[in-house]
Amino acid sequence: MMTPDLHDLELLLRSDTPIVLVESIEEPRVIKLFTRLAIRISEPAFCWSVTEGQRRIEFDTAPQRLFADPTEVLRHIRATSQRGIYLLLDFHPYLDNPLHVRLLKEIAQGYEDLPRTLVLVSHGLEIPPELRHLGVHFRLRLPDRKRILGLIREEARRWQESNEIQTVRASRDAVEQLASNLLGVTESDARRLVRNAIRQDGAITKEDVETVKRAKYELLSPEGIISFEHDTRSFAEVAGLSNLKAWLDRRRGAFLDPARTRDHPRGILLLGVQGGGKSLAAKAVAGRFGVPLLRLDFGALYNKYIGETEKNLRRALETADLMAPCVLWMDEIEKGIATGSEDEGVGRRILGTLLTWMAERKTRVFLTATANDVSRLPPELIRKGRIDELFFVDLPPFEVRRDVFAIHLRQRGLDPAHFDLESLAEASEGFSGAGIEQAVVSALFADAAEEGTLETETLLTELASTQPLSVVMDRQIQALRAWASERTVLAHGPQTIGDPEMQ
Repeated sequence: MMTPDLHDLELLLRSDTPIVLVESIEEPRVIKLFTRLAIRISEPAFCWSVTEGQRRIEFDTAPQRLFADPTEVLRHIRATSQRGIYLLLDFHPYLDNPLHVRLLKEIAQGYEDLPRTLVLVSHGLEIPPELRHLGVHFRLRLPDRKRILGLIREEARRWQESNEIQTVRASRDAVEQLASNLLGVTESDARRLVRNAIRQDGAITKEDVETVKRAKYELLSPEGIISFEHDTRSFAEVAGLSNLKAWLDRRRGAFLDPARTRDHPRGILLLGVQGGGKSLAAKAVAGRFGVPLLRLDFGALYNKYIGETEKNLRRALETADLMAPCVLWMDEIEKGIATGSEDEGVGRRILGTLLTWMAERKTRVFLTATANDVSRLPPELIRKGRIDELFFVDLPPFEVRRDVFAIHLRQRGLDPAHFDLESLAEASEGFSGAGIEQAVVSALFADAAEEGTLETETLLTELASTQPLSVVMDRQIQALRAWASERTVLAHGPQTIGDPEMQ
């Protein structure tokens, strides 16, 4: 039976393409695919590597080590009178040699007189400009759900045969979840993950599904551009953010419904002062939806080589699409899309790539962007249609400050009921959530030094000795509030930015 990959590849070769570019880590699968194609269309096929030289792949023949040198093999292919398919494995390091580029070009330009298809196979390929008009990219298809279920059955059968047991223990639900979570990885990686899951205990369990989820993330983002938080339930209940939570709860069903193909929630932008709780709000989005949280690191995204930064962003966005449903958090987004002469337009190209993805994506990836400096945000980023809503995360009001104290005391093994939370909330007016946490930490250090028991008075002393954020950054906060008053929805409480409590 002809597979989709074999069908696509046969169409490509019959379209008289002189150079085929295959970026894949599944080299054995690529060789096997071209071997099957060569037999099917009765075309000689050869495979070259710098370690073995050239060999015929439809038959079990010894390699011709005479042609191990990259220059010699290209001279040989150019001089041969035999048509065929020539796979060049890991040839990318030799593409910066002008002689190699010229030889490749001459072979490709002679295709009409003598069809010789050059296939460059590597984990990554940067093609010289002289060859781009002569080459076409071919990408192996990722296995669909049916194929993954087939891989699970194959690996279960192998386990049974090697261990002489009748069956692998597995519930239908666990197998279905495993197949769903393996969507988006390569066939070889999917097979390896299934094999590891079965080898653990001769069974497929829900614990295996959780292990596979984490392994899938590691496979999809090995460069560290995206960090991953799978268990986000603890993010669901955070102090304050009542308007944001209500907004998310109204859209949760639509976002998680796989049958919904249009008009699903797309994302939000969180504006606010530094340390005001935007990061916590971003995490609360994932917790409220109950899906994984992916954080894009713009620092790891940027690369000194031209074009690599945009390529890194595309890979990161593809990773998010493959992990859907999920929340993609872009922290301090204005820094990632900064433009200016010093960055040679990289920020503008990053913005273009991001805007295209935001407008065209079909996957259930909920974008949560945070920003401190609204003046650096381009209008095209924040218009409706690309994001659903703008929320302003102001300094926490009285009720939220009281809850924040209770949370941080409880996290440190202290009973909030033993403290005067009302007085603490009153004394901490103008503090951010981060400032309140630091006051608790400082009070604990002071208490330890005095070898006493932490009391409300110690916390009040620490608060009195610290300037709140509303004083330290008064001018910036007032300007931000003025901008946000008519453009955003307040994330906290029923208050409005104009309330006295917010001044």
